[in-house]
Amino acid sequence: MKVADLGAGSGALSLLVARHVGDSGKVYAVEVQKDLLERLKNLAKHDHVLNIEIIWGDIEQPNGTHLKDHTVDMAIASNVLFQVEHKEGFVKEAKRILKPGGKVVLVDWSESFGGMGPSSEHVVGEQQGRALFEAGGFEFVKKIDAGEHHYGMIFKKV
Repeated sequence: MKVADLGAGSGALSLLVARHVGDSGKVYAVEVQKDLLERLKNLAKHDHVLNIEIIWGDIEQPNGTHLKDHTVDMAIASNVLFQVEHKEGFVKEAKRILKPGGKVVLVDWSESFGGMGPSSEHVVGEQQGRALFEAGGFEFVKKIDAGEHHYGMIFKKV
């Protein structure tokens, strides 16, 4: 399985998913902040996780992930939607890199919580997140439990 971690941040999910997909799988950790990519590269090396490809890219721009069309089986967008300025561009890029029938796992903040996460005006609510992906050519599959201050959903590329 090939998975893109869009907005990989510190890389915690990238490392977890890389272990899950095993040696025959691949994780593309795409992040715009170079210092975070360097940190992830060092962590992966230290932990002997060899199936991560670290990519400096802009997930909001056309071809910003630097991945070929229809490359990945799944894209993960965890705690990034509230940060994305060009949300429609982000959804379009996710759709471009996914194989037909590929899935997006979306997890984001449901609220601003005690100084953690985004400020209230940047929170992208669950209904807005769902509408964004459905308008972008995805089919809602199901909700997933993402904890007390987050929501989670899975979408399928149609």
